[in-house]
Amino acid sequence: QVQLVESGGGLVQAGGSLRLSCAASGRTFSSYVMGWFRQTPGKEREFVAAISWSVGSTYYADSVKGRFTIFRDNAKNTVYLQMNSLKPEDTAVYYCAARPYVNYVAAAIGYNYWGQGTQVTVSS
Repeated sequence: QVQLVESGGGLVQAGGSLRLSCAASGRTFSSYVMGWFRQTPGKEREFVAAISWSVGSTYYADSVKGRFTIFRDNAKNTVYLQMNSLKPEDTAVYYCAARPYVNYVAAAIGYNYWGQGTQVTVSS
């Protein structure tokens, strides 16, 4: 059974940092792309960042470039999202996801595995 389990969310002041983790299990993800998305009430799920597990290529939304970093630990089968210089508008539920293809990594529809989400709240 495939599982993606997020952790690391919480409450932080603007300008602070958080690191989210996504532990993957249940299959081999070496050929997959791992992504982070976020969602606020009433809005569509928004792409944040992605990384190809095998090569390590990274992709970012313009809104987080220079502030967020996605990276992976192959030995632990875990993907991380380091979030620095957080802003109130970064407040959302953050989801980890996995897809088998590199193209269109920003499209949520192509991801076939999802985690349960972790809440990130940034206070002003």
